[in-house]
Amino acid sequence: MTAAAAGGDWRPSADLAALRLRARLYALDRGFFADRGGLEVETPVLSAAGHTEPNIDSFTAGFSGHRDAGPPQRWLRTSPEYPLKRLLAAGIGDCYELGRVFRNGEAGGRHNPEFTMLEWYRVGWDHLRLADETVELVQQALALAGRRAQVVSTTYRELFVQGAGVDPFSADEAQLRAPLHGVGIDGEGLSRDDWLDLLMTHRIQPAFAADCITVVHDWPASQCALAKIRQLAPGSGDVPVAERFELYLGRFELANGYHELTDAAEQRRRFQRDLEVRGRRGAVQPPLDERLLGALAAGLPDCAGVALGVERLLMALLGTDRIDDVLAFDFARA
Repeated sequence: MTAAAAGGDWRPSADLAALRLRARLYALDRGFFADRGGLEVETPVLSAAGHTEPNIDSFTAGFSGHRDAGPPQRWLRTSPEYPLKRLLAAGIGDCYELGRVFRNGEAGGRHNPEFTMLEWYRVGWDHLRLADETVELVQQALALAGRRAQVVSTTYRELFVQGAGVDPFSADEAQLRAPLHGVGIDGEGLSRDDWLDLLMTHRIQPAFAADCITVVHDWPASQCALAKIRQLAPGSGDVPVAERFELYLGRFELANGYHELTDAAEQRRRFQRDLEVRGRRGAVQPPLDERLLGALAAGLPDCAGVALGVERLLMALLGTDRIDDVLAFDFARA
């Protein structure tokens, strides 16, 4: 970019009304938790450990100071989840953080490498109770725009049977691919979970009504991430499911929540499994967060947590598909 071109690109990507709406949303979020007993906290943006999730890439930064301060390579957080759980294990109780997170390679119409996440935890709750609270927060946010939404709650299985005509737990790969015929997807190397994700994003999610909050719970155990797995009774004819929910406003995925895993040994196994996947893909293998694992071993209380994308919520409130429309300065203008 030439100096002249850069100089002509100084204006914000969002209009001033969108920036004022963001400020009102922040005030609403803080008031919501002030009324409900959630403590606002701040945790590090730079960490000595990275995020192992195979489909998320992290930014790194180099520390040039004294080596007694720890490893010189630091990782920009993709979520405040790990330090928040360390606070929970230390006994802080219900808490939340509203702040910036970073994901490398995610830039486009609905993605910006730097964005804002609201993440909170409730001690003694499960994912279904937390899903209800997340709905309440989104309804209050909608009221800022003079709107209210109908709420639909469904299981992952029911959603796929009704929306794509397949049972996501028993269908073979050919049955999962059939509803995607004509979409033009290169299926080379895709896993079963990849096909399920594609069905969600290309067939099911686009059909969600604009003024409807859809809560989807009880996901496949293979997509458990950091959630507990509910072992169903022997002979029930069913399969174990992850105690996880996702919340959509219209076709926008807004929030992802879990009844949190508290078993340190199982969490280590999941991290190692993630690293094996990253290794097969030739991706960077970040160091494990041993401090998180130490907190789990010391005793993370039974809790549920959820992360909500603030830009996605603002986009839904304003009826835009462009994340640039809700950012003061998008990645290209940063």
